[in-house]
Amino acid sequence: MENDYLTSVKKQFTYYKSLGEKTFEQLTDEQLYWQYNPESNSIAMIVKHMSGNMISRWTDIFTTDGEKPTRNREAEFTPSTPTRQTITETWEQGWQCLFDTLDKLTADDLGKIIYIRNQGHTVMEAVNRQLAHYPYHVGQIVFLGKMLCNENWHSLSIPRGQSENYNADKFAKEKRKAHFTDEE
Repeated sequence: MENDYLTSVKKQFTYYKSLGEKTFEQLTDEQLYWQYNPESNSIAMIVKHMSGNMISRWTDIFTTDGEKPTRNREAEFTPSTPTRQTITETWEQGWQCLFDTLDKLTADDLGKIIYIRNQGHTVMEAVNRQLAHYPYHVGQIVFLGKMLCNENWHSLSIPRGQSENYNADKFAKEKRKAHFTDEE
């Protein structure tokens, strides 16, 4: 069961990563920096925050706290205008750190205690915590992208008006065990 769990979470993280990337592809460079107001975050800021969190949480998880003293969380929310390449590199660095750690985990590791801000979590709890956190921010990225693209937005899920056809296609197939991220 634990190996199925690790496989499932990797697929889910990969899926949410792809939603962010499919959103970036639809946006201009300027749209990556757009903020609704000074209290809101731009996509570039969300990317900085996610990457900072991932690198802090998933580096040396068994020997150091998940909130590293080298992390400057406040700077993650400072408006800036990095290049698209820098945003992409920052995004990839965070995800790579996460996936490198997940790839090294074994079923035996899932019950081990690690710390985030001195609060103990099993590795499984820490993974679940981030499996809620990262999609939360990817959802913000997608929402911003949808607002910015308006009628030019290309749906990342079932397009409006297509639910009936989508469901008919799914129910026309035999029942089977599958992961929702394995869509054809």
